[in-house]
Amino acid sequence: MGRTRLTPMPAPLIELNAVGKRFDDRRSGRATQALDDFSLAVAEGEFVCLLGPSGCGKSTVLDLLAGFERPSAGHVAIGGAPVGRPGPDRGIVFQDALLFPWLSVQGNITFAPRLAGIPARDYRPRARQLIEVMGLAGFERHAPYELSGGMRQRVAIARAWISQPRLLLMDEPFGALDAQTRLDMQELLLSARDRTGSTVLFVTHDIEESLFLADRIAVMSRRPGRVALEISVPFPRPRNYEALLAEPEFGRIKQAIVKMLRQQRQVD
Repeated sequence: MGRTRLTPMPAPLIELNAVGKRFDDRRSGRATQALDDFSLAVAEGEFVCLLGPSGCGKSTVLDLLAGFERPSAGHVAIGGAPVGRPGPDRGIVFQDALLFPWLSVQGNITFAPRLAGIPARDYRPRARQLIEVMGLAGFERHAPYELSGGMRQRVAIARAWISQPRLLLMDEPFGALDAQTRLDMQELLLSARDRTGSTVLFVTHDIEESLFLADRIAVMSRRPGRVALEISVPFPRPRNYEALLAEPEFGRIKQAIVKMLRQQRQVD
């Protein structure tokens, strides 16, 4: 009888194992435990949303993965290597676009490769592609102050993507936008991500946004944050927002998340 061969599962791109993060206030002598026993694994090419109430440590998770902070306990790794500092393998998009006001749209998008000394012939085709994908064609020479909030976020996403990072970290990038612009940006992000196949870790406190965007949702507890619930989103891609709202499963999952978050609040 032949031996059955088991195909090994690929290692996840992101690994956070039993991570704790404490912030010490030297003036008051007090400490804030932002994360405690936080564990999460994200596969290459996966779109995962971190969902939870304000102050639960969602942004701290991104800061650890970006290399802006070091864990107080546990292990944080990308591609099997411990995270020690920021690097070009990670693109970061914040709630505020944080564009350089003295640079044009194209200048902002190409800032990183130019700073790294990459020849223009290598980054210009990528910049042109991103400008088209992000709907910025015709605005290359515009200054940030000439753009709407949604367009500034498009520039910020293109700037994060131009270096072709393995991982895109997004910290409530659409939180300051009006409802219609927010939906437009969500659809644009999904379209662009489908073209690139990038791995995305997306922080939000909006349940419907997470159900529309994610392959999987990690729902966090209140501070100190840990993963309280993981949900695989069952809806196939490409997704239509209006159609999802009519899905009974959409409402059922949303209700389950709301219930869990309310239970967390009652426990605290």
